[in-house]
Amino acid sequence: MSKQIGLFWLRDDFRIKNNSGLSEATNNHENVSVFYLYNKSEFENREAQNWWISKSLKEFKKKLNNLNINLEIIKVDSFNIFFDELLKQKNFCLYWNKVYEPKYLDLDKILSEKLKNKKINFKIFKGNILNEVGEVLKSDGSPFKVFTPFWRVAEKIYHEKIPSNYKKINKCKKKINFFKKNINESEILPKKEWYNKFEKYWSPTEESALKELKTFIKDRIENYSEERNFPNILGTSKLSPFIKHGQIHVETIWEECNKIKKKGVNKFLAEIGWREFNHSLINFFPHMLKGNYSLKFDKFPWEKNSKFLSAWKNGLTGYPIVDAGMRELSKTGWMHNRVRMIVGSFLVKHLLINWTEGEKFFKNSLLDYNQANNVSGWQWVAGCGADAAPYFRIFNPILQGEKFDKEGSYVKKWVLELKNVPKKFIHKPWELKDESILKIGKEYPFPLVVHEKARSKALSAFKKI
Repeated sequence: MSKQIGLFWLRDDFRIKNNSGLSEATNNHENVSVFYLYNKSEFENREAQNWWISKSLKEFKKKLNNLNINLEIIKVDSFNIFFDELLKQKNFCLYWNKVYEPKYLDLDKILSEKLKNKKINFKIFKGNILNEVGEVLKSDGSPFKVFTPFWRVAEKIYHEKIPSNYKKINKCKKKINFFKKNINESEILPKKEWYNKFEKYWSPTEESALKELKTFIKDRIENYSEERNFPNILGTSKLSPFIKHGQIHVETIWEECNKIKKKGVNKFLAEIGWREFNHSLINFFPHMLKGNYSLKFDKFPWEKNSKFLSAWKNGLTGYPIVDAGMRELSKTGWMHNRVRMIVGSFLVKHLLINWTEGEKFFKNSLLDYNQANNVSGWQWVAGCGADAAPYFRIFNPILQGEKFDKEGSYVKKWVLELKNVPKKFIHKPWELKDESILKIGKEYPFPLVVHEKARSKALSAFKKI
């Protein structure tokens, strides 16, 4: 055991199980300090996540306290400036797990060089991913651009690896305060307390993540392939915010799923595969983080319409399945995946608003916001991404509602104005002529656009590129 202080840089790693960097630090040092860097500029457009992170820090602080480890939260304006100051000290070793966004991987390289030059010991570990970015390649060494062959190779690589043997996290001799300027996790919360409603739906802890996984495998995974498409029932895992913030490692999910023989397992793990694929894409094709993966879409005639964009954000488009999704997002910080595709398609193909506006809004609103998934998902919907849905595939929001929310129960849960509308009209309430049930245009808006006309306009716009 080293007498030096072990410093673990906490990022998206709010867990004890399968936390390589933290376990290595506690196995190598008598005393360890965990620190979290809060860079306000990184989170000013991710308001919903500020709530999740604040809660995660509070809960993780309790777990570390039982191990005689302090969690120190430090407000910084720049990661580089912080580490330049830290590297002036000598009595520590630094540990951290990777985050797979290009800017953070670049920071890893810069920091590693600085640590080497200062002759300070450090170790970087694989983050919350199955295979390292760059590990899954075609036979000619080039990156995959299509998901199915990518995942086929990725599964094979992961299967052939020696299983990860994570060391137990040790209890330290005493709690230490390595840093002087700590803040309280409550300082991370947004000033307006709209986030209080999230308390009803989420508990950002490692225990909750493991419980969700166990319940999902026991009760829902067998029917996952079919039921994941229906937002009116609990058919998905709802693990995405826990995965994003690292309350659970994807290796844990993989291991638990492969202990059982149920028909939905492969389909569910393929969703983990899409996450891996998306991380590969943004690192090999970083231009897609700022614009279209498919450059021909740079000439697409997007329209700017602040009225339409505002109506979409507030769930007032006049299309019930779209509005239900946007209101679910507002209330819970999460949206069902099938509905994400529907609302995304509506924004870019019915309203002809650039997908980047939707991506930006989701970034600010989603508890599970992940740069790779969000950017890739929006470009998939818009038709300008890798292995994307073709642009001419335009969801009809009426038919999507009738197919995936047949009884209208999802719509009625989130769009309360429609709670008394008969099933026949629930996805096209403008056809209901009984004002004693619904005053269309007053209690609920008329559709912003007519589907058939919007579809024709979108296809004409696509022809221009």
